[in-house]
Amino acid sequence: MNNRRTFLKQTTGLAALSALSPSVYAMPKMAPRIGFAAIGLNHGHIYSQIEAVIRGGGELVWVYAKEADLLAAFTKRYPTVKVARSEDEILNDPAIKLVVSAAIPDERGPLGIRVMKAGKDYMADKPGITTLDQLAEVRKVQQQTKRIYSIMYSERFENRATVKAGELVKAGAIGQVIQTIGLGPHRISLSSRPAWFFDKKRFGGIICDIASHQVDQFLYFTGSTKGEVVASQTGNIHYPQYPNFEDFGDLTLRGDKGTGYIRVDWFTPDGLSTWGDGRLTILGTDGFIEIRKNVDIAGHGNGSHLFLVDKKETRYIDTSKEPTPYGTQLVDDILNRTETAMTQAHCFLATELALKAQKKAQRFKIA
Repeated sequence: MNNRRTFLKQTTGLAALSALSPSVYAMPKMAPRIGFAAIGLNHGHIYSQIEAVIRGGGELVWVYAKEADLLAAFTKRYPTVKVARSEDEILNDPAIKLVVSAAIPDERGPLGIRVMKAGKDYMADKPGITTLDQLAEVRKVQQQTKRIYSIMYSERFENRATVKAGELVKAGAIGQVIQTIGLGPHRISLSSRPAWFFDKKRFGGIICDIASHQVDQFLYFTGSTKGEVVASQTGNIHYPQYPNFEDFGDLTLRGDKGTGYIRVDWFTPDGLSTWGDGRLTILGTDGFIEIRKNVDIAGHGNGSHLFLVDKKETRYIDTSKEPTPYGTQLVDDILNRTETAMTQAHCFLATELALKAQKKAQRFKIA
């Protein structure tokens, strides 16, 4: 039980806040725009998902989880939430417009199908879908029901520097985007990980899981609406005691409006002050942007950082006050049946490319 709680704290990036009272997270009071619920608490990203919807005007009404310890931690943070006796108690409540989930990854797609069939919109933690067969069924049900199936790519939606970079690229600050390079290193923290973490059938593989962030960003910043996997590879270099695990992966993508290279791994050393030195470079015809998502190891400390180089200068842009609008946009989309947070086509294409790269990845070893 303690290991699972440690895992949640480390993976949310909110470890320092988790000991504080719920009031620390409280947002200014506003009339709720929608009622929503949480089903599945197996990854700590659930807390950033919840907070994003609350910022957007959602009222957390229900929670359901099979694990007593995860449920206890959740209700401690959100003491007014009602605990459902079953998933159906939530799905049968007409007042609930949205269900959010950070269940074990291979359970997220099937849950989303049940949610959409119940007439509700859905937001999953990444990876929101772990197989191509799941994706085909999710696409079919989404078309039938016209419900929203959203995946919260937090490295874009919840990272202030990445949000700001989107504005700059859209404004033409670096000209036409040619390529993105996304690096997603993570700290493994072995003792804190639950058993499913090491089972590829449960988490989908390292490209399906971690690299889904970078695939999303490749499509978003290049503006590509079509794409193909040029090459991909994965390996388990350092953890032979977990034969169903992958600790390294990379891939090259080609879109109709740019190219992308992605590398992800579980090799962040304990000496780094945060869980991973995530980086994104956006190369344009008139300049480039580099984002250090979690730390600038030689300068500005922890936090998200944006550096821009154009034809006139090199500058650091403070993004500490940049808003993160995903939650508000998603609630708007739920109410207005629009696609301002993320188009459904983009959501499914990002997932499809990650899953195809995972499936075709060559396995390699280092002697």
